[in-house]
Amino acid sequence: MNLLKLVDLRNDPLARRYEKNELVTVRFATGDGSVASREGANTYKVGDALITGSTGDHWSVTRDRFDAKYTPIAPLQHGQNGSYRNIPTPVLAKQIGEDFSVARSNGGDIIHGKAGDWLMQYAPGDNGIVQNAKFIKVYQLVNQ
Repeated sequence: MNLLKLVDLRNDPLARRYEKNELVTVRFATGDGSVASREGANTYKVGDALITGSTGDHWSVTRDRFDAKYTPIAPLQHGQNGSYRNIPTPVLAKQIGEDFSVARSNGGDIIHGKAGDWLMQYAPGDNGIVQNAKFIKVYQLVNQ
């Protein structure tokens, strides 16, 4: 399996900008732990968001990142468990043609993708992996 290091899609000619549009279910962690995602373990701390996506997949997001990237569905108040929608924000993505691994963040959890999955770069040093079927369902190409 190819471990991708020092990922930076900003100058990759095969990377494109996409936006996600997804309704998710969130509960906030009451203790530290780890959630098993399709791509590997996601460690979390008290207060972080534990997310179930529209396709049933699970992952965690640090509270500060969650607060900046998701909005509650009314009448829910921000910080309560329930339904949220991501705030559309362009991210860089590139489909990878072989099995691969990447760190979620510098020194963070190592996650694993299969051939055909998408490498996501939310910001330099902030990476993710999205299964192709989910990517097709929730991401749209942004006009370049």
